[in-house]
Amino acid sequence: MIQTTLIAEPGKQEYFMSVTFDAPRELVFKTYTDPNTIAEWWGPRRLTTTVDQMDVRKGGVWRYVQHDSKGNEYAFSGVYHESVAPERLVQTFEFEGMPGQAGLVVVTFEELPGGKTKLTEQSIFPSLAARDGVIQSGMEAGAKELFERFAELLAKLQA
Repeated sequence: MIQTTLIAEPGKQEYFMSVTFDAPRELVFKTYTDPNTIAEWWGPRRLTTTVDQMDVRKGGVWRYVQHDSKGNEYAFSGVYHESVAPERLVQTFEFEGMPGQAGLVVVTFEELPGGKTKLTEQSIFPSLAARDGVIQSGMEAGAKELFERFAELLAKLQA
């Protein structure tokens, strides 16, 4: 089991989430940005995810759609503002069920000794209420499950 850390300081419109993977930075970045692997790790296990669009370059758009067992759909989308392989991504993130609440997400991939990689996400929201709403929605548990799935995929890719 991997350790995921969430830091959300009171009164700030951002949170930081970090996790260390037992995989080299190039593989972590490649897997994180490959539309062919998204369905294997993005989101909770109880949902299936499809990639509607994913163009990982400045100005490129992404859109993922999750489906539950009852046929409901939940879509997420954004625009890439920066993509520097294998170091950093900057993108917007919006749950289409709550339009107008897009956040800015900065993802860094830090190479660590022993072939490990520390991934850090800084998510910045348009308001404190938007940030708190995301946290209260169960985002932390969902993110931990997502990162567990991502770690499992990285292990499988290295086997």
